Amino acid sequence: MKYALTFTAAALVAAAPIFATEGNLTPASAAPVASISAAAPKVSTPSFKSDIEKRSYAVGMTIADSFKTRPEFDGIAIASGFRDAIAGASRITDQEKQEIVVAYQNEVQARRERELKTVSDKNADAGKAFLAENKTRADVTTTATGLQYKVVSTGTGKNRKSPKATDTVTVHYQGTLIDGTEFDSSYKRNQPATFPLNGVIKGWTEGLQKMKTGDKYTFYIPSDLAYGDTAAGLIGPNSVLIFQVELISIGGK
Repeated sequence: MKYALTFTAAALVAAAPIFATEGNLTPASAAPVASISAAAPKVSTPSFKSDIEKRSYAVGMTIADSFKTRPEFDGIAIASGFRDAIAGASRITDQEKQEIVVAYQNEVQARRERELKTVSDKNADAGKAFLAENKTRADVTTTATGLQYKVVSTGTGKNRKSPKATDTVTVHYQGTLIDGTEFDSSYKRNQPATFPLNGVIKGWTEGLQKMKTGDKYTFYIPSDLAYGDTAAGLIGPNSVLIFQVELISIGGK
């Protein structure tokens, strides 16, 4: 996301690389930093001597706002460091500053990795249980790779064909997680998707080759045939994906 005041990111927020790595790890309910201000200040009509002073004040407020829910920082110390840096003074050496920044970045990265692993393990367990139960359904077929699919309806007409992995296909689809959360839908966009079949996730490449034009299938795709331990938007790491797929045509026609 770009800053509304783009110049602050490059020139004034010297600590931005530190804070950018944290992402949204800090809960929204975290207590405000008392040393900055826990209560909303009274709004007054400021008197500024110049546009530069007014602009600088606004930037300072913008920076401070980003720390109100960051209990791991001391607002007074941040303001002191800001003043010292502008004045060319320092209570620590450049090497110490670099070491502190790197140590904090490493701490944040380690915390993020722990949180990601927790989510990943939870999704893996839930997905494994879902697929184990789903494969017992009479209308669900499980392939050698672990892909599960269900024939919803078959197309009509003569000369219906199945695509090859090297074909380009046009489909309508809806994608959901096992809890019902929808993460994508060509139906909602009212626009079918056209793509090379060997350029998508493995579960799609395999599953669509079992279909013929006009067919509608449901795919239950294990995470190792989807995005694995990588998160993608609403799709968390190790997520089983469910797709409703309608094969419209082969060859993009």
